[in-house]
Amino acid sequence: MRKKITKITDVRVKKKIIGLKQFFISYAVMLLLVGFQMGILVLPAFHTLSEFFKINIIMLYWAIVALVFCILTNWQLKQGYDRPMRKLSSAAEKVAHGDFSVYVEPMHTPDNYDYIDVMLLDFNTMVQELGSIETLKNDFISNVSHEIKTPLSVIKNYTSALRNENLSSETKKDYIDTILDASDKLSNLISNILRLNKLENQEIQYPTEEYDLCRQLADCVLRLESLWDEKNIQLYADIEDKAIIKNDSDMLEIVWNNLLSNALKYTEAGGTVWLVQTSDENTVTVSVSDTGCGMDNETMKRVFDKFYQADNSRSGEGNGLGLTLAYRIVEKLGGTLSVTSELGKGSTFTVIIPVNY
Repeated sequence: MRKKITKITDVRVKKKIIGLKQFFISYAVMLLLVGFQMGILVLPAFHTLSEFFKINIIMLYWAIVALVFCILTNWQLKQGYDRPMRKLSSAAEKVAHGDFSVYVEPMHTPDNYDYIDVMLLDFNTMVQELGSIETLKNDFISNVSHEIKTPLSVIKNYTSALRNENLSSETKKDYIDTILDASDKLSNLISNILRLNKLENQEIQYPTEEYDLCRQLADCVLRLESLWDEKNIQLYADIEDKAIIKNDSDMLEIVWNNLLSNALKYTEAGGTVWLVQTSDENTVTVSVSDTGCGMDNETMKRVFDKFYQADNSRSGEGNGLGLTLAYRIVEKLGGTLSVTSELGKGSTFTVIIPVNY
């Protein structure tokens, strides 16, 4: 059985394999060569030669034509293929040694691109992406190091302070509570990093099951009751009596906890937080709104980036991974997570997920 060959085309390629201009030039050259041969054949001196010399002259003529043809073909190959391949090879060697600033100029203008030009363009795009990934990797390592170093420093300093035998029982208790709090932050950071890594490498197998999303939301709110009571925050929940969905309940619980705790964290004492849930035949929508500090446009663009924290005065309250983790989870579960906000007036995070994943 013959395998069907699929023709691959690229809309960026504008140059035709054989154009009319190229055909007519080749045709004219062939006529010219044949004309030269005919000119030799009609020369009076040519007729005085023996048949042996006539044949040798014709063969010498075509040997010269073949030599010129080989020289021209070699020059065209060198210009059209060898030169760009050498440039590409040199650039690839630089990239292999960590230089992501290289750029290989296409051989032709955009209206005359061939597949070599397209390959060079794709190579430049690949190098640019590799450079971005390298930058992100370095930033990630730098941020992780900083985030881990902070709680470790707290643990080390307060543990050393506990060696002082003259400390009162109340002071010792405060120091131990501080150490435990720093340990919890460190543990949470490492857990989030591991979850993100598994999500981005698609190592997590999502167990889908039918469950009541409304019950899950209510449980999440009740678990955070001490936090909104402590800050005297009014929390209003407008959710349906029941919304049965088929999805990963454990992963979605991480999303709701992150969104609700974030809203409570960035809402001033006496503020308000709203939890609203609606559904239709195909999707369920959950939104969490607050009367907190809000965000400007630049912050909204980066709020789901790893370790991004716009409010430096509150950087100690989190590690900048909660919203990133929530965004990745919702994305992997076939939904969307978006944000609208106004500086000084609060934010609204909206999750839309399918009823059946």
